[in-house]
Amino acid sequence: MLAWVLMPDHAHWLIQLGEAHTLQSLVHALKTFSARNANLALGRSGPVWARAFHDRALRCDDDLATVAQYIFANPQRAGLTQRYPYRHTTL
Repeated sequence: MLAWVLMPDHAHWLIQLGEAHTLQSLVHALKTFSARNANLALGRSGPVWARAFHDRALRCDDDLATVAQYIFANPQRAGLTQRYPYRHTTL
Protein backbone atom coordinates (compact mmCIF):
# COMPACT_ATOMS: atom_id res chain seq x y z
CA MET A 1 0.00 0.00 0.00
CA LEU A 2 1.69 3.17 -1.22
CA ALA A 3 -0.91 5.74 -0.16
CA TRP A 4 -4.35 5.71 1.36
CA VAL A 5 -7.01 7.93 2.89
CA LEU A 6 -10.22 6.98 4.66
CA MET A 7 -13.09 9.32 3.93
CA PRO A 8 -16.47 9.30 5.74
CA ASP A 9 -18.14 7.39 2.89
CA HIS A 10 -15.31 5.79 0.91
CA ALA A 11 -11.59 5.08 0.84
CA HIS A 12 -8.79 5.64 -1.64
CA TRP A 13 -5.94 3.14 -1.80
CA LEU A 14 -2.85 3.31 -4.01
CA ILE A 15 -1.66 -0.28 -4.14
CA GLN A 16 1.17 -1.98 -5.97
CA LEU A 17 0.18 -5.51 -6.87
CA GLY A 18 2.63 -8.34 -6.53
CA GLU A 19 2.66 -11.79 -8.05
CA ALA A 20 0.73 -13.44 -5.22
CA HIS A 21 -2.61 -11.60 -5.38
CA THR A 22 -5.12 -10.36 -7.89
CA LEU A 23 -6.64 -6.93 -7.43
CA GLN A 24 -9.98 -8.52 -6.54
CA SER A 25 -8.46 -10.75 -3.84
CA LEU A 26 -6.47 -7.87 -2.35
CA VAL A 27 -9.47 -5.52 -2.22
CA HIS A 28 -11.55 -8.31 -0.69
CA ALA A 29 -8.90 -8.87 1.99
CA LEU A 30 -8.64 -5.12 2.76
CA LYS A 31 -12.40 -4.77 3.04
CA THR A 32 -12.77 -7.91 5.15
CA PHE A 33 -9.99 -6.97 7.58
CA SER A 34 -11.07 -3.36 7.96
CA ALA A 35 -14.79 -4.23 8.30
CA ARG A 36 -14.08 -6.75 11.06
CA ASN A 37 -11.98 -4.21 12.96
CA ALA A 38 -14.45 -1.36 12.44
CA ASN A 39 -17.36 -3.50 13.62
CA LEU A 40 -15.37 -4.65 16.64
CA ALA A 41 -14.42 -1.08 17.55
CA LEU A 42 -18.01 0.12 17.10
CA GLY A 43 -19.60 -2.84 18.85
CA ARG A 44 -21.73 -3.73 15.87
CA SER A 45 -21.94 -6.23 13.04
CA GLY A 46 -22.91 -6.20 9.42
CA PRO A 47 -21.58 -4.82 6.17
CA VAL A 48 -19.27 -1.81 6.18
CA TRP A 49 -18.27 -1.63 2.51
CA ALA A 50 -20.21 -1.84 -0.73
CA ARG A 51 -19.45 -4.98 -2.72
CA ALA A 52 -18.23 -3.10 -5.78
CA PHE A 53 -15.11 -1.01 -6.17
CA HIS A 54 -13.67 1.28 -8.81
CA ASP A 55 -10.13 0.76 -10.00
CA ARG A 56 -7.70 2.56 -12.24
CA ALA A 57 -4.41 1.11 -13.43
CA LEU A 58 -1.28 3.24 -13.62
CA ARG A 59 1.10 2.58 -16.46
CA CYS A 60 4.02 4.79 -15.50
CA ASP A 61 5.93 5.25 -12.25
CA ASP A 62 5.82 9.01 -12.82
CA ASP A 63 2.06 8.87 -12.22
CA LEU A 64 2.54 7.55 -8.65
CA ALA A 65 3.37 10.92 -7.10
CA THR A 66 0.49 12.65 -8.91
CA VAL A 67 -2.03 10.03 -7.81
CA ALA A 68 -0.68 10.01 -4.23
CA GLN A 69 -1.06 13.81 -4.09
CA TYR A 70 -4.65 13.47 -5.34
CA ILE A 71 -5.38 10.88 -2.65
CA PHE A 72 -3.77 12.92 0.15
CA ALA A 73 -5.68 16.05 -0.91
CA ASN A 74 -9.13 14.39 -0.77
CA PRO A 75 -9.93 15.36 2.84
CA GLN A 76 -8.94 18.95 2.16
CA ARG A 77 -11.02 19.17 -1.03
CA ALA A 78 -14.00 17.75 0.87
CA GLY A 79 -13.60 20.34 3.63
CA LEU A 80 -12.79 17.72 6.25
CA THR A 81 -9.36 18.85 7.42
CA GLN A 82 -10.76 21.04 10.19
CA ARG A 83 -12.72 18.14 11.70
CA TYR A 84 -10.39 15.30 10.73
CA PRO A 85 -6.71 16.27 10.85
CA TYR A 86 -4.60 14.11 8.62
CA ARG A 87 -0.95 13.33 8.19
CA HIS A 88 0.55 13.86 4.77
CA THR A 89 3.66 12.03 3.69
CA THR A 90 5.18 11.97 0.25
CA LEU A 91 6.41 9.04 -1.79
